Amino acid sequence: MIYSPGMDDIQKRIEEIESQMSDVHFWDDKQRADDAMSELSILKSKLSKAEEGKKDYNEGNAVMTIFAGAGGTDAEDFVRILLDMYRGYIKSQGWTYTVEHEHETDRGGYRNITIEIEGKGAYGILRNESGVHRLVRISPFDADKQRHTSFAMVEVIPKFEKLGDINLPEDQLRIDFARSSGPGGQNVNKRETAVRITHIPTKISVHVDAERSQQQNRERAMQYLAGKLHRYIEDKRIEEFEGVYVSKDIENEWGSQIRSYVFHPYQQIKDHRTGVEEKNIEKVLEGDIQSFIDAEAHL
Repeated sequence: MIYSPGMDDIQKRIEEIESQMSDVHFWDDKQRADDAMSELSILKSKLSKAEEGKKDYNEGNAVMTIFAGAGGTDAEDFVRILLDMYRGYIKSQGWTYTVEHEHETDRGGYRNITIEIEGKGAYGILRNESGVHRLVRISPFDADKQRHTSFAMVEVIPKFEKLGDINLPEDQLRIDFARSSGPGGQNVNKRETAVRITHIPTKISVHVDAERSQQQNRERAMQYLAGKLHRYIEDKRIEEFEGVYVSKDIENEWGSQIRSYVFHPYQQIKDHRTGVEEKNIEKVLEGDIQSFIDAEAHL
């Protein structure tokens, strides 16, 4: 198993024992009943600790990655727009951030960028920002001034300070090294300090090149991979127990977006999960996204 709190199995077993307790003959075999009650107590303690651990992650730091989806240069520019929006929100909360990896284009956008956000409750507050975001506007990159639709995906995972809570066997990992790169792919470091780690069973991967040494980047990448796997398992659990479909391979296309940013023919930003709308798009893009976050918290 890639992650082993066993919460699904624990919950199932608790339900089985509690069902047995409703039987009028449960106490006929006192030893068996005592054993079942003892097991129930242990299982509930484990479940409580697992839930407390989840709460701890919500109280901690976050790692956010924004990827360009369909839309070419407009999508890469949309990543920049979203990055500026989240930077504004981070500042408003009194948090700080550091860039851990970026693939900047020669037109000022990003194919992807990863930032680590430090602040109390950052993950719990920002976790529901994960998903596909859609932009509709007159493209500044189109000489004919046509309206374009582009997509970007936001991923928010918890920052793992300790790796003891997650199982990452070496034989399930592929570790690749490369030179750190700058805008346009230009090599800025002659040594292979950048690290990419892929979890083979799930194909989940992370790339880190912010640190000066290969070892530091490797340690940071392991933390981020643990966070991604935690989010992956958490989403699977939601899918199984609440009947909510959550895909780890969200396609950046029509129909899958969680929020739309419309600049033309009218101005409006709408969250499709909560129905919250904001017509003052400048305010939102400067970082005032609290109305969305408050509504998302009750999803």
